[in-house]
Amino acid sequence: MRATKGAARRQSKKRLFKRAKGYRGGRGKLIRTVKETLLRSGAYAFRDRRVRKRDFRRLWITRLNAATRAHGLRYSEFIHGLKKAGIELDRKTLSEMAIHDKDGFTAVVDKVKETLAA
Repeated sequence: MRATKGAARRQSKKRLFKRAKGYRGGRGKLIRTVKETLLRSGAYAFRDRRVRKRDFRRLWITRLNAATRAHGLRYSEFIHGLKKAGIELDRKTLSEMAIHDKDGFTAVVDKVKETLAA
């Protein structure tokens, strides 16, 4: 009697094809290419979850640099002044403030300027 995987094989293929839904051509229809594609897509997803964090940090820094230059400070001076003043706001919050709460951001910049001048 020849043993086959039967239901187990069908279930495992079904799981793979479900994850490959929407892929074009053989990437969504052929088991070997589906496996390869899913392996690669998983690696990209893992890598890019970290890359996204880097990209957002770069965006916040760029925004802060533009906003602080409008107030006559460079980004590096601003961050140094924040640390010196003991203000523990992160870059994301500060960049959101620079866009949506201009008065609040101006107050923070003024406080940093005072600290740097002293």
